[in-house]
Amino acid sequence: TPGMVMSEAPAMLEIYATVRKIAQGERTSVLIEGESGVGKDVLANLIHASSPRSGKAFLEINCAALPEKLLESELFGHEQGAFTDAGQMKQGLLELAHHGTVFLDEIGEMAPTLQVKLLRVLERQTFRRVGGLKDITVDVRVISATNRDLAAMVREGKVREDLYYRLKVGPLRVPSLRERPEDILPLADHFLR
Repeated sequence: TPGMVMSEAPAMLEIYATVRKIAQGERTSVLIEGESGVGKDVLANLIHASSPRSGKAFLEINCAALPEKLLESELFGHEQGAFTDAGQMKQGLLELAHHGTVFLDEIGEMAPTLQVKLLRVLERQTFRRVGGLKDITVDVRVISATNRDLAAMVREGKVREDLYYRLKVGPLRVPSLRERPEDILPLADHFLR
């Protein structure tokens, strides 16, 4: 993908090989785990760009950046009159990304009520807009990312276990820069340029 610095670090070469395999599984959901700043969004873009969906939309949203109701409306859309400000029907990211990819960053911050709705999308590729009565069917790949320990959050009851396993059909853990010091100079050179 444009602007991407390909790493020569052995750990990253292994990840690129996994990305190539995952990308071909057209609907395989992917969970990218790693510290903040390791380039999880870059890998999400690479998966999409390497997949049969590459000519279609790649839409992303940060689950930590929006309050629950707004995130729900952004993801699933809403019907006219569904709430006070809903003057007209609005399609959500899942509809707009039909045949493409949706990237959910900071997935660990998603509220339990939305986790249930997302699980339905992953299981059946269907959902309802906020205030809607009819099921909408979409064909999307879901890529999610987190810097949190989702397995621990499952144990604590903050993330649904069934959702966790649906999200991580294709798991990727991106090593931090301190685990791949050979990338420091190429990255510094890239940012300087």
